[in-house]
Amino acid sequence: MTYEFFPSPAQATEAYPTLLVNAARCWNDARIACAPVQPRLALFLSQYGGAILAPVLDSLMRCYEVALGRPLAVGADHDLSADETMLVGLITGTAQRRACLHCPEQAGMTLDCALCSARIMLALDQGRAMACAAPEELPSRLH
Repeated sequence: MTYEFFPSPAQATEAYPTLLVNAARCWNDARIACAPVQPRLALFLSQYGGAILAPVLDSLMRCYEVALGRPLAVGADHDLSADETMLVGLITGTAQRRACLHCPEQAGMTLDCALCSARIMLALDQGRAMACAAPEELPSRLH
C-alpha cells in the first residue's frame, strides 16, 4: 500500500518551491566543493528556521540524482533548470514521478519515499513556523 502526503495548494505554491530550489542549489554547491553537505544545508536553512530539514532534503537530492542517473543540473538566478522544475513538480504533486522520470523501479520507489518524507517534514516545518507567527502574520483563513 502506498501512502502519499501532499501539502495544501497554498503551502505548495508559496513556500515550498523557493525553499526547495534554493536548498537544491546549496546542496549542489556543497557537492561540487566536496564539502559536507548537511552542515551547509543546515546553515542555509537556519536562516528560515528550518535547519532540521537538512537531512531529509539531503536524502531527497541524493535519491533524485540516483533516479536521474546523473548529477542534478541547477539553474542560475531566477532561471530554473529542467531538473529543478521537475523536482518542484514532484514535491508539490503537480508532476507524477512515473510520468516524467523514467528510471529503474527500485530507484523510483526510493525517490517516492524520499518525496513523501520531504513533503511531511516541509509541512511540519511550515506548521511550526505558522504556529510561532503572531496572529496578525497568519493568513486570514487561519484566524
